[in-house]
Amino acid sequence: MRKPVVPYREFRLSRLREKRFSHVWLLLGWVGYLLLYFLTENLIPPEKCHVIHCALDDLIPFQEGFLLFYCFWYVYLALSLLYFFLYDIPSFKKLQFYIIVTQVIAMAAYILYPSIQLLRPEVFPRDNLLTRLLGFIYTADTPTGVCPSLHVAYSLGIASVWSRSKDASRSFKLFIIVMAALISVSTTFVKQHSAVDVLMAVPVGLVAEYIVYGKFPGGKTRLQTWLERDV
Repeated sequence: MRKPVVPYREFRLSRLREKRFSHVWLLLGWVGYLLLYFLTENLIPPEKCHVIHCALDDLIPFQEGFLLFYCFWYVYLALSLLYFFLYDIPSFKKLQFYIIVTQVIAMAAYILYPSIQLLRPEVFPRDNLLTRLLGFIYTADTPTGVCPSLHVAYSLGIASVWSRSKDASRSFKLFIIVMAALISVSTTFVKQHSAVDVLMAVPVGLVAEYIVYGKFPGGKTRLQTWLERDV
């Protein structure tokens, strides 16, 4: 089994300031996200939310088969972060920081312009394992806080970082990009997002892309220099 580039068995909270473990603090971004997610989901009533809808939504049929791609997102995200965390620290830092930027922008949007989508079918046209699973997801995940879609924004970040990875083959990079596209469109076919949510995730991703990879007038920022450092 491939050996991690950093000896995580030696990690202690007291060693967080050491250069070899300095990237671990980025994981705290998930704590902030979960806290804000809880607050926005529970403290902003649906009646205060703006309905997100466009004509394209009415042309996209409900297709529960896309739930496979929608759920694959969790594996796509977790395994990408885990691989980079173990074997490619610069890529881990770039992806995790990309995610943090999109989280901050999205949560600000959810608070300043609360959103809701009313696209979910009242009755599923078919009764099968996928629709039953989707029904459970509908129950667990409210249709509020949808614009922009983090499903899409994270997928853009994953595709961006993998496309620059020296460890990945061309075929694997193509697979990653295709999955990002299928995951993004899946959100509309399972009626978890409006097409507007998908489109609005693009500029959010571009902001994160520019911060992580963009060229600034004075050259690389201190952040970009740190993101590219191995340890």
